[in-house]
Amino acid sequence: MAIFFKEPSRTFSEYLLVPGYTGPNDTPDKVSLRTPLVKFKKGEEPALSLNIPLTSAVMQAVSGPDLAVALAKEGGISFIFGSQSIASQAAMIREVKSTKAGFVGSDANIAADATLREVIKLRQKTGHSTMAVTDNGQKDGKLLGIITSRDFRETRVDLDNSKVADYMTPFENLVVGKDGITLSEANDIIWDHKLNQLPIVDDEQHLVAFVFRKDYEQHKEHPYEVLDDKKRFLVGAGINSRDYKERVPALVEAGADIFVIDSSEGYSVWQKETIEWIRNKYGDTVKIGAGNVVDGDGFRYLAEAGADFVKIGIGGGSICITREQKGIGRGQATATIEVAKARDEYYKNTGVYVPICSDGGIVQDYHITLALAFGADFVMLGRYFARFKESPSKVVTVNGNYMKEYWGEGSARARNWQRYDLGGEETGMSFVEGVDSYVPYAGALADNVGLTLSKIRHTMSNCGVMSIEQLQKEAKVTLVSSVSITEGGAHDVLVRDNNVDATQS
Repeated sequence: MAIFFKEPSRTFSEYLLVPGYTGPNDTPDKVSLRTPLVKFKKGEEPALSLNIPLTSAVMQAVSGPDLAVALAKEGGISFIFGSQSIASQAAMIREVKSTKAGFVGSDANIAADATLREVIKLRQKTGHSTMAVTDNGQKDGKLLGIITSRDFRETRVDLDNSKVADYMTPFENLVVGKDGITLSEANDIIWDHKLNQLPIVDDEQHLVAFVFRKDYEQHKEHPYEVLDDKKRFLVGAGINSRDYKERVPALVEAGADIFVIDSSEGYSVWQKETIEWIRNKYGDTVKIGAGNVVDGDGFRYLAEAGADFVKIGIGGGSICITREQKGIGRGQATATIEVAKARDEYYKNTGVYVPICSDGGIVQDYHITLALAFGADFVMLGRYFARFKESPSKVVTVNGNYMKEYWGEGSARARNWQRYDLGGEETGMSFVEGVDSYVPYAGALADNVGLTLSKIRHTMSNCGVMSIEQLQKEAKVTLVSSVSITEGGAHDVLVRDNNVDATQS
């Protein structure tokens, strides 16, 4: 007879945290959100940790190089999507790893024989007033000079017949830094020579990066950024259980810090084989997460296989329709609670702590805090990050509103059949498990993540806890009824629309 669970499968929206005692030192600014990213033995420190419990989903519409850098600056990590060619994914990893903290790659480049009209068009496209002039007009070209908006007045020159070479500051007149220079050394040069920017070049005079005066202050504003030992931003990569023998070596060479097997259901022999191959080839030097699972059995299987972290969630994503199509899955809250119990038992029995990631089911910001309270060490978000300007998708206008395109990896658009692979000979998707959609455009990642983290810290302060570990041990949680959910929002009032004037009588 089938196994029937006595309790219903629940979502985060069915729970609330009950406040605890808040002492004089339990203030939001003292809350630590640092959390382990990979497994570690009792008494030891994890090889990789995050400063905030946020990771971005392994999705075409979410995790590209720009978002990876932006999230790493805030203290989280992105997993570059694997539903692309190995060469393309490796190039994205290299792009992130080539961006050192404070060192900015040039995305506004132009050739010396281009016209000033082209300079203006490029400035309008990129928003950058400083442009590198290279021999091929590309960022990897030999640096010939720099042209800025201060080098000419649009109203006093013939834009269509004036060449960049005649108005740029030539290389021989530039102050430059050599590749390998530290950020501190670069900023000393900027201040000593009263510069706004310092080009960094290699021995062949190829442009490597810029260090901007304004970015020095911004760098100091990112105290939580996650970096490797070479001061490069951390970045992860998604892989599948099909071509990992070719993909993993290429991505290791490109500099990926950690991998995750991207699958809709991870309790499978193919994930175990993938992990075992990585362990046999690289030992513990290459970090690999696995999933997704929704119960203790799935967690134990992947933990014993050697996973560095385990991802939880099936069918709970906003664009995922796996539950509708297959009838498999579990409410995200229930899944997180059960997997966390299995994780704690595994730690007690083996002395090895395997972090767990709650992937999906996050609708409101406070759901993140609930996921952490239920035992998750960090969460993975798709829709949340897809809204930001740094995500790879386009900004479009829908009914007069700015939106970002957002599609699931199981949609016909992504055609990421490897994510739903069950090991057979079939090489295409016979039915979709995701949809193609839009999400409201929300602006810059830093602004939005800052607000979300502020909510998490304030909630933890209300609960009288100062760390995620303390939250997991001391949180008090209550189920809520449908009536209390209604009570928790604005009710029995006419909410004021500030765009509409009320008339007194």
